[in-house]
Amino acid sequence: MSTRLVGAPSCCFGFGHHAQHATVVRLRVPPARAADTSSAQSAARLRAVLEKVDEALSKGNDEAALSLVRGSQGNDGGLQAFGAARQVPQRLYKLDELKLNGIDTSSFLSPVDLTLGSIERNLQIAALLGGLSISYTMELSQLQILLIVLGLLSLWSVDFVYFSGGLRNMVLDTIGHSLSQKYHNRVIQHEAGHFLIAYLLGVLPKGYTITSLDTLIKQGSLNVQAGTAFVDYEFLEEINAGKLSATMLNKFSCIALAGVATEYLLYGIAEGGLADINKLDGLLKGLGFTQKKADSQVRWAVLNTVLMLRRHEKARSQLADAMSSGKSVGLCIEVIEDNINTEDI
Repeated sequence: MSTRLVGAPSCCFGFGHHAQHATVVRLRVPPARAADTSSAQSAARLRAVLEKVDEALSKGNDEAALSLVRGSQGNDGGLQAFGAARQVPQRLYKLDELKLNGIDTSSFLSPVDLTLGSIERNLQIAALLGGLSISYTMELSQLQILLIVLGLLSLWSVDFVYFSGGLRNMVLDTIGHSLSQKYHNRVIQHEAGHFLIAYLLGVLPKGYTITSLDTLIKQGSLNVQAGTAFVDYEFLEEINAGKLSATMLNKFSCIALAGVATEYLLYGIAEGGLADINKLDGLLKGLGFTQKKADSQVRWAVLNTVLMLRRHEKARSQLADAMSSGKSVGLCIEVIEDNINTEDI
């Protein structure tokens, strides 16, 4: 199905008892060391593959990286969780069905960043009080005060027009990470949600950033607070061909909502991820979805994503710790594989 774009080992023990004789049966049990050695060898092979994945990604060779990961799927000691997620049937879900699963979509489909909003208000108040204090101390004239205000407004306008508010966002984000541990943790957990869900659905993450400053340094982008990038050339190929398969759309929908869903599960409400929701909304509109069809797609994706995150809470938590430490994509994948319950994928 595709959617056409409008716009763009075990042992058994037996005992024999006789009246006059007892037979002693000697069992040869393989030494545990052999199993340990095999496990260690499998882990070493997997680590070697993931090191090659990191190398390919660092060189921008996305196709080679994805090929390495797919080639290691299901092999002895290979990757077990990549693209192996169990998903809910796709159909029209009512809001009441989501509520029965403990999901209140109103708490995360319209996120408002209260932390950065509070920081911005406090900065404005501090700037106003500081400006009044300086003008009083330096005995500035009304004309001088007016020129200073106009200069600040000009800087704000330049940032808004040329950088889409990137400088403002970077300042607020940097202060948020420095002063609010909750904000810092929330951003990390948000990105871990994106990373984990993408991996479980068979989309390879190729990098991530936690702060706006990190994004500026690594990607040269000013208007992104944090983000996880993916090997998406297959998605782009479908877009460029003028159609998008239902499978690819489902993956995109769940990955887009994974960050806000993670925040919702951890904090009861999502603050970040408005840009993610807007991207998904824009894609559905570009595909010519009616409001009813778009609502159906979003509700399924919400339920599917939340249930996956609930099943794999340990893997997401450990992944967040790894991302907080700046681990490479390969090492993050190893963390997922080490902490996920493959019987409940």
